[in-house]
Amino acid sequence: MLRRAVRSFWRTRTRQVASQRKRGSQDAGARGAVTGGTQMDGFIDLCEQRVRQAGVPDAAVFRKSKVELPGFFRPTKEWDLLVVADGRLLAAIEAKSQVGSFGNNFNNRTEEAIGSAVDLWTAYRDGALRDSPQPWLGYVFLLEDCPRSRQPVAVREPHFEVFPEFRDASYMKRYELLCRKLIRERHYQGAAFVTSPRRGGAKGDYAEPAGDLTFDAFAASLGAHVAGYAATRGHPTNG
Repeated sequence: MLRRAVRSFWRTRTRQVASQRKRGSQDAGARGAVTGGTQMDGFIDLCEQRVRQAGVPDAAVFRKSKVELPGFFRPTKEWDLLVVADGRLLAAIEAKSQVGSFGNNFNNRTEEAIGSAVDLWTAYRDGALRDSPQPWLGYVFLLEDCPRSRQPVAVREPHFEVFPEFRDASYMKRYELLCRKLIRERHYQGAAFVTSPRRGGAKGDYAEPAGDLTFDAFAASLGAHVAGYAATRGHPTNG
């Protein structure tokens, strides 16, 4: 199923970039790699499937529409998947990708991931989600596997030293560190990090560089969280 999600990502991306180029859009090329929200739909499909298997009713699952949550530093933010049952937020998931333009977009992706979580947790602290229990936040990231994403990247240290794990770390390693630190700092309860080559990706080729950031572990954590709530609220679980 994960291979299908990867295959869907690359094929959707190829169609979107080709369409942009045909229209002569300014968005073609590099930015075509990071725009187009349907590219990660295959991964969101898997998350939705796991939520439904856990016994959450269909009416509690939201994607494409009604996916806004209140923020503290901004009015609202749209998530890729929400689970809202009995007026309570159970889970919110964000799915992002990066193909090419690594230097230009790594900092943006990092700031987005941290900012979205901090914004929601601060709003939660101040009662924006009413009597919701602590929700499960998830982050899924797919990175292009290529020589550019694998090669060491130098850092500038004009005044102070960076943390040693960042010195000569590739963009692939940087994204792995990002996903792991998002969990360890408790910004997200789950994170999945998947890499895939451009050429083989259309056939579903992928890798999971970090054993603690696999999609299976991510989905299992999500399923356990919503299943626990479904059981306490009387929604039947499957198995």
